[in-house]
Amino acid sequence: MSKDELIRDVSTQVRLLQQSFDAFEEAAATRLGLNRTDLRAMDLLLANSGPMSAGELTSALRLSPAATTTVVDRMERAGLVSRTRDAGNRRRVLVTATDAARAIERDIYLPVGAAGARALARYDKDQLATILDFLRNARRVQEEHAVRVGTTSPPHGR
Repeated sequence: MSKDELIRDVSTQVRLLQQSFDAFEEAAATRLGLNRTDLRAMDLLLANSGPMSAGELTSALRLSPAATTTVVDRMERAGLVSRTRDAGNRRRVLVTATDAARAIERDIYLPVGAAGARALARYDKDQLATILDFLRNARRVQEEHAVRVGTTSPPHGR
């Protein structure tokens, strides 16, 4: 197989991988009765070692403050987050994942991580370094093009 054919195959597999991520997130959102933005917020809060301020969550989600408030309201009603005032700055609101959110992480997300770790265990250290390099570069490319698409005017006529 030529290098161009391999690149094409890798590109196809990356696209299919992205579709599988989307399908998983959609299945999780449906099961939990949440939307994808709520899941992104929950992921950010679970990945954080402690509470996040509403402003930090707004920046990370790339939403307006009002939209973030709506997300947090919805998640609080679902029992997935708690909201408290920062003791050091009463104007600042802190958002924390609840035990219910951590249970969802254990039931839905951690099994995927464990299966992924088992799949990666078949590769040696050098292969894992190559995979890591590829993933970092692929993410950088995606982030650059997200900025490009987000700042480009829509095609003429739309």
